[in-house]
Amino acid sequence: MAKRRPSGDGMVRLKKKGQWEGRIVVGHKDDSTPIYRYVYGKTQKECLSKLHAMIEQYRDVELTEQSNITLSEWLDKWLNDYMKFTVRESTWRSYKTYVENHIKPYLGDKQIAFITTADVQKMYNYLKEFGRKEEHPVHGKKLADSTVRSVHMLLHEAMDVAVREHLILKNPTNGTTIPKCNYPPKQILTDAQLKKFMQVIDKDELWRDFFYTELTTGLRRGEICGLRWEDFDEANGRLKVTRTVQKQNGNLTWGDTKTETGTRTIQLPPSTAKRLSDRHKNSVGEWIFPNLYKPELPINPNTAYKRMKELLKIAELPSIRFHDLRHTFATHALTSGVDAKTLSRILGHTNASFTLDTYTHVTTDMQKRASNIVGGFVNNLIIRDGE
Repeated sequence: MAKRRPSGDGMVRLKKKGQWEGRIVVGHKDDSTPIYRYVYGKTQKECLSKLHAMIEQYRDVELTEQSNITLSEWLDKWLNDYMKFTVRESTWRSYKTYVENHIKPYLGDKQIAFITTADVQKMYNYLKEFGRKEEHPVHGKKLADSTVRSVHMLLHEAMDVAVREHLILKNPTNGTTIPKCNYPPKQILTDAQLKKFMQVIDKDELWRDFFYTELTTGLRRGEICGLRWEDFDEANGRLKVTRTVQKQNGNLTWGDTKTETGTRTIQLPPSTAKRLSDRHKNSVGEWIFPNLYKPELPINPNTAYKRMKELLKIAELPSIRFHDLRHTFATHALTSGVDAKTLSRILGHTNASFTLDTYTHVTTDMQKRASNIVGGFVNNLIIRDGE
């Protein structure tokens, strides 16, 4: 085996064109051949200064032969060797999409060891302004802030693994600036609007049970589409949420819920339990809400979205998102006195604090009402004591 030159051992030399070159060993290949990094200067002093800085930078670092691979090669390896069996399939597919559509076209050909924080920042800035493949009628080529943030989180995690595997010195995503969370505002149906919507859906025999169940449970769109009769405990009026349906590459697929806490059992309102019981008597197949034309399949979430839009138009109501039906349920539940911890379990949130943060617009009003109640209670005590 060849004698290994210690990492951090540097040297300088004068090149033919009068330029000084500094060289440092930063690791070794599998056959013990050194891996070098270089600095250059017009004078020996300048070169030595740069070399000493690099020696400090790479102190105690031992890179491997894989440090010469491109970012594209590393991300493929990271996805297939590190992520494939640690995240849900739908999550893995979304990671793959971010890698192929956003990261590889911009930085994929660059060697992973030479990607800088400035390179990553330029990519984020570009994606923000021109990252959309197809021009949007409203946003043009601009990519949503949430998507840029998702790209950052993915790349940050992949580069953290690269640091641990001795492929790079440090994570180049550290120190970058990404867009702040800029989620679209929640649109909540008021009491009057909700009543109007309920009247409209009640006239639709094909969809009324679907939307009534949604408005009384707050399930995510994929979750309500993925309900099977085996999930319905008719005797106790309970519903088990264990899967979600989504459309991928033109086909319907189903798998685990969004998070571990997404798998849950909820107690149904008696009116909802009765609707499902009545529906079960005439059901065909395993799905509670089957595809209208292929009952062996679950209902398509996109079909449910389109029908919601049509019903809102008939009711002359704002064109809200499907997820706003979930927000409507949660908001009315909180204002009706359901505590945050119970609601968190119903919604499948990670914890009650997330629920409270999500519905600050409601909890602020609730706190005001609570303060008035406490103030009135204290005043009554003072008055009684003064009598």
